[in-house]
Amino acid sequence: MLSIQNIQRTFDGTPVLRGIDLEVGSGEIVCLLGPSGCGKTTLLRIIAGLETHDTGTLLWKGEAIDSVPVHRRGFGLMFQDFALFPHMNVAANIQFGLEMQRISSSEQRRRVEEVLKLVNLEGFEDRDISQLSGGEKQRVALARSLAPNPQLLMLDEPMGSLDAALRDELVSELHQIIKSLGLTAIYVTHDQKEAFAIADRIAVMNAGRIEQVDRPQQVYQHPATGFVARFLGFQNIIPVTENRDGRVRTELGEFTISGTSKSLLIHPACLSLQPSPNGIHFPATVIDVVFQGELSHLRVQHASGIKLSLAVQNIQAVPHLNDDIQVWIDPAGIVPLRE
Repeated sequence: MLSIQNIQRTFDGTPVLRGIDLEVGSGEIVCLLGPSGCGKTTLLRIIAGLETHDTGTLLWKGEAIDSVPVHRRGFGLMFQDFALFPHMNVAANIQFGLEMQRISSSEQRRRVEEVLKLVNLEGFEDRDISQLSGGEKQRVALARSLAPNPQLLMLDEPMGSLDAALRDELVSELHQIIKSLGLTAIYVTHDQKEAFAIADRIAVMNAGRIEQVDRPQQVYQHPATGFVARFLGFQNIIPVTENRDGRVRTELGEFTISGTSKSLLIHPACLSLQPSPNGIHFPATVIDVVFQGELSHLRVQHASGIKLSLAVQNIQAVPHLNDDIQVWIDPAGIVPLRE
């Protein structure tokens, strides 16, 4: 549906987007995930037509839309701050976009009832915006975005102002609503948990570039670069000292990988204090123990100075601070990283 080809954008001599290429399929939810300042919101605004790009092109259903104005693209956009009109009630806020399209009053009322039912706000037509909770305002903003039947729905940090518990609840609902309507959507967030919950595919962005595009499970299990691994919160990244004949040498031992790599990620779930078939083990000293209910999180250090994190179930014998232990690595948890 949407083809983004070599989009570049510079502000005051500083590159913000450095050649973005991305395809978004019909009915697909693609999440732009990355830290603040990586260019994800700028890219979204360019797609919407709110910003211009320096080079590259945007294709919608095979047709270039670079010069098509915002109101003719037929896209819906939902902002982090909801951007609701405080002097209008719920129905008037939702009707605003429909009025701009010169849709009849009867059709407007029908669409308002339809989208309010969709977002579980039936009977809220006459409520003042000031009377709504944060979650209810988010639902009204979504209803307003959906009312004109957008071809593409774009959401810019839509959960950013909500507390964690409400965010988890609404992300799940939002995913179901988008899928039930068969909408194509682009979702911007810096929160990996949100991205995993809502996306069919995730594009991880860093400094104006896309580092990896893949399904959430693949991004989590096989991050492509050191940046992606660190952004997802993985700490167990070790340097490679030698590449030779499909094997890499590290301070912890040798591992078989495809190709070559400068560093490896060891998934925490693949580290254990229990012997592992075909596993590699190494001696380490416990330098930190954090109790967290069913699990204790250990931080251990190898004689080389390498530090790793792993979780141990508290039904097992949990080592103590400064204990010398043996740590086992399941080779299936070794991921070569591209820097």
